[in-house]
Amino acid sequence: MTTVRNVTMSTTDETARPAELREAMVGQLREMGAITSERVEAAFRAVPRHLFAPGAPLEEAYGVNSTVLTKRNEHGVAVSTVSAPRIQALMLEQAGLAPGMRVLEIGSGGVNAALISELVGPAGQVVTVDIDQEVVDRARVCLADAGYPDVRVVLADAEHGVPAHAPYDRIIVTVGAFDIPPAWREQLAPGGLIVVPLRLRAGMTRSVVLAPEGERLASRGYDLCSFVPMQGVGAGDERLVRLDGEDVGLRVDGDVLVRVEALRHSLSQPRVEAWSGVTLGGNERFDGLHLWLALNLPRFGVLQARPKARERGLVAHAWPLGMPTALDEAGESFAYLGLRPLTPDKQRCEFGAYGHGPHADDLVHQVIEHITSWDGTSLNAQIEVWPAGTPDDQFPSRDRALVVNRQHSRVVVSWP
Repeated sequence: MTTVRNVTMSTTDETARPAELREAMVGQLREMGAITSERVEAAFRAVPRHLFAPGAPLEEAYGVNSTVLTKRNEHGVAVSTVSAPRIQALMLEQAGLAPGMRVLEIGSGGVNAALISELVGPAGQVVTVDIDQEVVDRARVCLADAGYPDVRVVLADAEHGVPAHAPYDRIIVTVGAFDIPPAWREQLAPGGLIVVPLRLRAGMTRSVVLAPEGERLASRGYDLCSFVPMQGVGAGDERLVRLDGEDVGLRVDGDVLVRVEALRHSLSQPRVEAWSGVTLGGNERFDGLHLWLALNLPRFGVLQARPKARERGLVAHAWPLGMPTALDEAGESFAYLGLRPLTPDKQRCEFGAYGHGPHADDLVHQVIEHITSWDGTSLNAQIEVWPAGTPDDQFPSRDRALVVNRQHSRVVVSWP
């Protein structure tokens, strides 16, 4: 994508260029299947999203996969963004918004609240909440400038929801959530849904549609996504360990032992590899395998690398959302998912693993074992959220079920 900066535009250009880019964006979102309904398409045509990304190039504001960074914390970590149009469209389609609905948005980038406002119409209500005063102030200004002054922007810790304006027909979360606080379910209207980027393991998030069913929340579908993490009381303990400056990092949960210097040394050493015999076609999705590995590997992480690291030979791959990774008990070796083409046109590929460190061979074969136990049906996993303390005998009686324990809930992921 070509980036244009410091361009002076006439008044006509200032109106025409965003409209042109907006039309192109909507067409691309339709083509890739992110937008599937006329109502969501109309909302994306109506909202001037560049007004929520002041200072960003127009091409960046309207790029279907472009996330616009709006704030970093004191450590340089992104804490607020304007999410990419593709993921916003996906989640709005998941939510199934209708005129007159009352919606709570958690995380206040501004543009998503404007899109929701278009979808629920003047008879609906949109409340957006954020823990950061600077983010809240920015959202208020941008929403007013873009023509959405009726959106209520609230400063609060979303762990407690916003009870003053409850109940809500939909709760749409736009930050990575490690847990489902009781307040969210309590503030949900009968027949309501929660759409949430649920972090199941470090670096492994799925946008899940949750519907109340008795004591549990049951998924009605999920998809791949990535968001900045929740702040405040609901913040998780995920961390990013830098293995080679900004080029290579390992994202792990707080209870996973890592010896940073040992891992850095391991990365600098020659890697080992092995291949599974499990293949897939060039257009087949395999994020189900990522989820399968995340919930089966005992010490899991996600290796994230920039293309520069692959060019330097440090890693074999540099996938945008990272590579599922196994670590050893000592925290000094790791192995990550690999993929190699079997045909010149890359229409048939084989899964494998690459490993570094003194226990690389064992870890590579551990990853291979779980690849071969995956049968491709993992795209159809069921995700359920039960209250903390729920005994195991209440969970689904499936042979393949795994439990992620959080403060407020027990998240059960099961496969047929």
